[in-house]
Order: sequence, then C-alpha cells, then structure tokens
Amino acid sequence: MTDETPDTTTQSSPFTEHLGFILLEWRENLARIALDLAPFHLNRNAIPHGGVILSLIDDTAGAAGNWCSVPGNVRLSVTVDLTVSFVARAAVGRLVATGRVIGQGRAMFFVRTDVHDEAGTLVAFGQSTHRRRRGSETTEGVLAPVTKK
Repeated sequence: MTDETPDTTTQSSPFTEHLGFILLEWRENLARIALDLAPFHLNRNAIPHGGVILSLIDDTAGAAGNWCSVPGNVRLSVTVDLTVSFVARAAVGRLVATGRVIGQGRAMFFVRTDVHDEAGTLVAFGQSTHRRRRGSETTEGVLAPVTKK
C-alpha cells in the first residue's frame, strides 16, 4: 500500500474524520496514519497543537493493535495509559505517525508510536497501553456496532 492509495478499511470516527487523519498502512501489529496540517490544527504560535499530535498518536496506536482479519468486523479497545514526549518542532505540511505493537497479551497490548514531519524529523513519540473490549481478543474481531445518526 502506498501513500497514494490509502487503506480505508479501518473504523474511523467523526473526531478523526474532522481532524483529517488518513490511513496509509494497516496490518497486524502496525499502523501508519498521516495528517495534512491545516490552519485549524495550529496553536497560537502557528505550530501544530500538541493535542492534535497526541490524538494522532493515540489513534495510530489503537489501530496498530486492532487490525482485523475479517472484512466488516472490527476490534475495539480503550486506551488506559498514554505518555507522549514532544522532541522537535513540527514543520507545517504532513505528519506521519507509525505505531508498532511491542507486546501483548489476550486483553492488553502495548504500542510505541513515532511521529515524523515531511523532512523526516522525529517530532514526537508515545508509549501506550490499551485494553481490548470483549470479543476483540482475536484478529477475527466482532461485527461492527450499529451507530445511531
């Protein structure tokens, strides 16, 4: 899968759609999600808001641990711990987060996520712990919940 043909088979949310997250790669234990920065992503210093970067890390980490092998099914989890370190100023343009599962049990998984800007500079990294919801313990997942609109 390339940046030009993003995978849209993962479950998104109105929040991540509003922010503009783009799934670039998704496979077992790995996810890559991009964000093309817009003016509304910036803080009053005209740099990407830390909360936007933190949200990108959280969403990428959850996706890395929730890859599902059955089309139409999903795996669901909640974040129980998330630590983020901001290490460089992000350039305006595209940010890409890469999350890799670094350990897991039946119900818990642990992810390291790095965020790079277009120049390849490491902007931030995070470590997180997630708890899978019932039925999401295997890669087959469960039927996607019906949401009310």
